[in-house]
Amino acid sequence: MTQVISTTEDRAALRTGAARTGGQLIVEQLEAEGVTTAYCVPGESYLEVLDALYDSAIRLVTCRHEGGAGYMAVADARLSGDVGVCLVTRGPGAANAMVAVHMAAKDATPLVLLVGLVPRADVQRDAFQEFELSGWFASTTKAVLTIDTADRVPELLSKAFGVARSGRPGPVVVGLPEDMLRDPAVGVGAVSAIRPLTRPAPPAAVAELAALVEDAERPLVVLGPMGWTPRTSLVVQAWAEARGLPVAVEYNALDLIDSDSPAFVGPLGFGRSELLADELRTADLVIGIGSALGDVVTDSWELLPPDHPGTRIVTVLPETDPLSSVHANVLRISGTPEDVIEVAHALGAPEVATARALRAARLRADLTQRREGARVEAAPLDLDAVFRRLDDVLDNDAIITWGAGNHATWGARFLSWHGYPSLLAPRNGSMGFGVPAAVAAAIRHPGRQVVSVAGDGCFLMNGQELAVAAAAGAAPLILVVNNSMYGTIRAHQEQRHPRRPSGTDLVNPDFAAFARAFGGHGEVVETTEDFERALQRSLAAGVPAIIELRVTDGRLSPDATIDSLRGDVIRGQRELAEAQR
Repeated sequence: MTQVISTTEDRAALRTGAARTGGQLIVEQLEAEGVTTAYCVPGESYLEVLDALYDSAIRLVTCRHEGGAGYMAVADARLSGDVGVCLVTRGPGAANAMVAVHMAAKDATPLVLLVGLVPRADVQRDAFQEFELSGWFASTTKAVLTIDTADRVPELLSKAFGVARSGRPGPVVVGLPEDMLRDPAVGVGAVSAIRPLTRPAPPAAVAELAALVEDAERPLVVLGPMGWTPRTSLVVQAWAEARGLPVAVEYNALDLIDSDSPAFVGPLGFGRSELLADELRTADLVIGIGSALGDVVTDSWELLPPDHPGTRIVTVLPETDPLSSVHANVLRISGTPEDVIEVAHALGAPEVATARALRAARLRADLTQRREGARVEAAPLDLDAVFRRLDDVLDNDAIITWGAGNHATWGARFLSWHGYPSLLAPRNGSMGFGVPAAVAAAIRHPGRQVVSVAGDGCFLMNGQELAVAAAAGAAPLILVVNNSMYGTIRAHQEQRHPRRPSGTDLVNPDFAAFARAFGGHGEVVETTEDFERALQRSLAAGVPAIIELRVTDGRLSPDATIDSLRGDVIRGQRELAEAQR
C-alpha cells in the first residue's frame, strides 16, 4: 500500500536530486509564494510535507487543535497582508479546521488549507478517515482542489494561492493524497507566485463619487476591511478629514482609521450608539469603502432599507459582487479602496460646510462621552475603569485580539487604535478566536505588546493554545472577563425570558493557575485598585500571562447587568399594561 517509488530509475533520480517528491514540491512552492510561517496539527497523511519542512526556512508552528491552527493562520494572514497557511490531516483534522475556513470566507481573509487525504487507490472505499473535500467545503470556499499527481503540484498550488489572493480574498482548500506526496516528479520545480492584477476604477465613476460628496449635506462614510492595507487607512483618513466627512467603521474593524482622527465617529453594528444609528438612517449619502453595507452595519437593513428612499449609496470594493449588497441603485465602484480614494482625493477638496463640520463634531463628542462616561452602579471591579487604564498603559502599536462575546464590548468602547492592522477580531461571530490570534501575533511580532480580551466561555474554547505560545517563546497577555456565564446569550435570555436562565451558567477553573500550568504568569483581580499592579507585573513577565477579572455584580456589558435588564423588562411590561387600559 505504501510503495510508490516503484522503479530503480525513480530511486536513482531522487538520490541525484533530479526528481522531487510531491511533498518536497509542496514546500518548494510554499517558499515561492513567500510563505514564512505555517500552522499545523501533524498527521500521518502528510508526513512527506512535514519531512520537507524540516529542511525549509518556513517556520512550522505546531498547534494543539486544528481549529486553533486555522485561527492562527487567519490571524497571521491579516497581520502579513498575504495568504495564511494551515496544514491538517484528513477526516477529523479537516472537520476541526472548518471553523477557520468559515471565518476566512466571511471576513474576506486569504487562507490556504492543506489537507492530507487517503491514498488514491482507497478513494470511495470507506477508508480510515476518508473525507470528501468538495462536499464539505465547497459552499464556504473560493475553490476546492485536489492534487492527484506530483508533477502538477506547482501549477495547482500556485493557482490556489492566486485564487485566495484575488478579488474578494478568501479560503481555498487543497487536498493532498498521501501516496501522491511520495511520488517522484522529474524536471518539475516551483513556479512564480500569481499576484492579482488590479485595474484602475473607471474615471467617470470616481468623478461621480467626488461630485456626490461635494453635493451631500448629511454624508456618512462606513469603512470595512475588504481590500485594506496600512496605506489605505492613511489615504482614506486624509480624504475624509479634508472634506469634513464623518467616518464610522464596521463591527470589529476599529483599526481601519486612527482613533484620534477628528473624522472618526465610532463603530456601527453591535455596540453602536443610538446617535450614530440615527445618522445612518437619515444620511443623504452613504459611502461604503471596503464595506458592502450588510446586515450587521444596517441593523438587518432597518437603518438603511433596500429601497433607501432619499439616500444615495456608493460602495468601493475590490470586486463588485451583486450578492454582497441588497441595496438597489448603488454606484458600485470596483477597485482597491486605496486607489479609488486616492484618485478622488486628487480631484480637490470642496469647502467644508459649517453644518457638515458641526455634525461630525457632534458625533465625535458622543463617541468621547461614551468612552469617558461613568456608570451609576458601584462595583468592586469596575471594568470601565480597568479598560480605560489599559488604554493609557498600552503602546500605540499594541496588537489587540478577541473572540465573539459581550466581553469584547469593553475593548471596543475603551481602547484606542493607531495603525492598521492592530485589531484581530472575528466578524463572523466566532468564539474562541482571541487566544490563537494573540499567539500568532506574538510569534510574528515578538517586539510588540499583544493583548487578548477573552470571556470565560470564549477562552476555554482554545485556551490550550497557550502551550504553543510557551513553546515558541511568545508572551501574549490574556485578560479573562470571568462572570461565570455565556454573557451574550444570558443577556438575550433576560430580555426575552427574564429569571429563566437555561444553558448559560458556567463553572470555571482558576484561570491564573491555568496560566501557571503552562509555565506562564497568572493573576486574579477582584477589585479595581488591584488591576494596575497586576497589569504591570503581567506585561513585564516575559512569558504568556493571564489576568483573571472576576466579575461579581452580574455585569454583562458596559451598559447592562442582569438586574438592569430585568428592570427594563418589568418597566416595559408596565408601560404596555398602562397603554392597554
